[in-house]
Amino acid sequence: MSRKLFCQLCPLTYKLSVLKGRGLRRLQWFMSRKKYVDTFMEEPLPERIYQHKSLIRRKLGQVDMVLQDNKAINLKLAAPCVNGVILKPGQQFSFWKLVGNCTESKGYQEGLIIKGGEMHQGIGGGMCQFTNLIHWMALHSPLTIVEHHHHHHMDMFPDFGRQVPFGTGTSIMYNYLDYQLLNETEHTFQLLCHTTDDYLCGELRCDEPLAYSYHIVEENSYFEQIGDDYYRHNEIYQNKINKNTGSLVSHLLLTKNHAKVLYDVSYIEPNRIKSMKETS
Repeated sequence: MSRKLFCQLCPLTYKLSVLKGRGLRRLQWFMSRKKYVDTFMEEPLPERIYQHKSLIRRKLGQVDMVLQDNKAINLKLAAPCVNGVILKPGQQFSFWKLVGNCTESKGYQEGLIIKGGEMHQGIGGGMCQFTNLIHWMALHSPLTIVEHHHHHHMDMFPDFGRQVPFGTGTSIMYNYLDYQLLNETEHTFQLLCHTTDDYLCGELRCDEPLAYSYHIVEENSYFEQIGDDYYRHNEIYQNKINKNTGSLVSHLLLTKNHAKVLYDVSYIEPNRIKSMKETS
């Protein structure tokens, strides 16, 4: 039996670990020489790099739909904190530095959160969908992802209405698990985002056309049974394409996933399950 971490000993040690993580992050922000984004602009930059929207209320196994309704409220509150932000050359984007702590006093509601690999309820739950959107758009650009966390070893929800490949999500927790981007290009970028009754919508825009386009592809996607457990496999690549010639410049492996399925396996389409013989 593996030894428990300090944060796993009891609720008190978990809270102490959270306070320590938050304190260290604030100190890092205060002491850092990084140039964090500080400019917003209502008018969109001229070039759209990528556009995406994600359904706010999705069926997630046995998750209470009230939590999905609360998530809609939370996303609506957070969107203006990011909408219109300008990412100039050399600047860094920090999700939590912009959005801040999602507290009840600000109007945030209880939503779904993932803690210790399990589903829980917590004030401000659902923010992962926001960084999922930003991450998916960033993958279609030359922006550098400098902080990204993901539950890559767990497949927690079946593919109800999934629009993007498994393994391209994010995991955040105020403020010690952040999502951050760095603009190492000579271009200026802008994030636009808003909510409708049904969707969280986003655009990544730029000050001028880019020489390359970026496409995300999934390969070797399947489920595998090992003993009594099921695991999900896939590989995520970023293809960089020369716009002028249409030629492939690079085929970059972003992540290779081997995740334990934590939901009812009856949700998995039988033709997507490979036997041990097929995968050996």
